[in-house]
Amino acid sequence: MKRIVIADDHEVVRSGLRAIVEARSNWIVTGEATNGEQAVALTLETRPDIVIADYSMPIMNGLEVSRRLRALHLRTEVLILTMHESEELLTEAILAGVRGFLFKSDARKHLISAIEALLDGRPYFTSVLLEKLLHDYQINKQNKSDMLLTSREQSVVQLIAEGHTNRSISAILKLSVKTVETHRASAMRKLGMSSTAELVRYAIRKKLVAP
Repeated sequence: MKRIVIADDHEVVRSGLRAIVEARSNWIVTGEATNGEQAVALTLETRPDIVIADYSMPIMNGLEVSRRLRALHLRTEVLILTMHESEELLTEAILAGVRGFLFKSDARKHLISAIEALLDGRPYFTSVLLEKLLHDYQINKQNKSDMLLTSREQSVVQLIAEGHTNRSISAILKLSVKTVETHRASAMRKLGMSSTAELVRYAIRKKLVAP
């Protein structure tokens, strides 16, 4: 029996994913999480084969979940679901150890194939984003002025935008307060920002948090 955890902050999405997964007689959903922190806890408790994680979850996004599971040396694979068509996000996902990446709009059609691939030890990435990523590498974009935040910096920005203090963020991400302050300062420097309000607006614009 293959064990799967579903993590998404919308109940209707979790219900839909559960229905697709449990249509297979040898797959079982061992738990549902509404944020990334719960997803990690459920994974530690139930040791699933796969975690299906929404990218834009509260407290800890899907990429941070993958990073945390890698740090804990768990063999659980992470399948990221997202509504956002972004090759930058795909790149960050790969760097975070994610081996499965799927648009939510494609879930009904491709979720089974994605899970099967991960269970077989094969990666599964939505073809549209792979094509865009390849295209961008081929044309070798010259405009590098908008420096990307690292996925850890994005996690810190997301938590700041959700109203967490540096001390709270350090507890959530298992980092020292000094390291959180360093990531915060680095993100603000890269983005050319000088206030928390600007970071919040950036997080909303990049859909790291809901407006």
